[in-house]
Amino acid sequence: MSAPVVARRPRALVVAAALPLLVVACWAAVRGLEATSLFSGGPTASVWLWAPVAALLAGQTVLYACERPHRADALGQQALDRLRVAVLMPVYNEDPAYLRAALTALAAQTRRPEAVHLVDDGSDVDYTEIQDWWTRHAHETGVHTSWQRTPNQGKRRAQATALEHADQADIIITVDSDAMLAVNALDEVLQPFADPRVQGAAGLVVAANHRATWLTRLTDLYFVANQLVDRSALSPLGAVMVAPGSLAAYRAPILRDHLPTYLGEKFLGRPVQFSDDSLLTLFALLKGRVVQQPTAVVFTAMPERTGHHLRQYLRWMRGSTIRSLWRARHLPLTHPAYLAQLLRWFLQLLCTGALVWLAAVHLRHGTAPSPWLLTVPLAIGYAQALRYLTLRRSDETPAHQAVTWLLTPLALAWGWTVLRAVRWYGTLTCGRTRWGTRTTGPEVTLATP
Repeated sequence: MSAPVVARRPRALVVAAALPLLVVACWAAVRGLEATSLFSGGPTASVWLWAPVAALLAGQTVLYACERPHRADALGQQALDRLRVAVLMPVYNEDPAYLRAALTALAAQTRRPEAVHLVDDGSDVDYTEIQDWWTRHAHETGVHTSWQRTPNQGKRRAQATALEHADQADIIITVDSDAMLAVNALDEVLQPFADPRVQGAAGLVVAANHRATWLTRLTDLYFVANQLVDRSALSPLGAVMVAPGSLAAYRAPILRDHLPTYLGEKFLGRPVQFSDDSLLTLFALLKGRVVQQPTAVVFTAMPERTGHHLRQYLRWMRGSTIRSLWRARHLPLTHPAYLAQLLRWFLQLLCTGALVWLAAVHLRHGTAPSPWLLTVPLAIGYAQALRYLTLRRSDETPAHQAVTWLLTPLALAWGWTVLRAVRWYGTLTCGRTRWGTRTTGPEVTLATP
């Protein structure tokens, strides 16, 4: 299975279409707050409550509209061509078909890595056949490779074991074992490193199995839109807070210099097994800029069952809470990522508080919420989800993509209810630092014709 081809539609049209929806959202919010009669101050109080949120949305829209793919000039490209690139791939209970597809995509890159180092972290799956095939295939394509099997010690230890074989590398690229890179993904993710200030670069993650279930379809919509809104807004500032494990690139000293801290991270006295990608990103932020390269596309397997989806999201939210504390401790107060984190928590508290408050008031009085208030998240959601339409996949028709975009209300309802509850539960239980998924074998398998 080869990765689909991804192109980009004109962004200006999507940004222009988003602006009216954001204006509608601001206007509806004011009307809705007035209609609830909850504020004795009347319209003035309503405006003052909504104004900060409207300003944040407007600022975010301007920033993500400013994002451009990084491009090296002629001299910069010559410097990039001289860089030695090593790919680290930990493997644990991965579906063999996904693993083979990931390795096939690596060997087919327009800019092949000098080396690919795999570590099987004590999987319950027998990969002997794939290991033999890959060893031959890598040799035929001129890629140096190593494959080791170790007792199960976790993803970070597996990466460190792989890193031991990459002592000559200038750039370390981390990929997951289900990550199928678009054919030019490595070439694209290296482009930002022509700027010596850049210490890390994030790829753009899309769902490989977006057609599998309604859940994967909604997750793809949410995930792609979030990257092209939130990360795209932070990228011009060099303040991307999480470079995804599916495809991230770092200057090699980021990993080598911080390896003891990376392997020894503890929270409340317990070893932290997750949130590895956000910790590497934090190391890079402390040394320079971390950006997103939206043209470096990677296809990954999204959970197809609700239980797997919720356990994955719970792990992410526990990791997000821990990482927020580390950023607050280590980043300068004036760092854009520090300020972005404060704003993110402000919006979470404001939205959650408003949701609980309005629900309690209307339940108490037996009244329905104002339709104007329901218009607010819908208009904002549709405006931001328009970013999903900027990508054009060779394995998806425009009609199918448009239908996915029209499902935005379902994604919003899921996010505002179930995922919001999981987020706060994850915050309250962040001391539980075990991985939590794929403990007995593959949870997602690649459908074959």
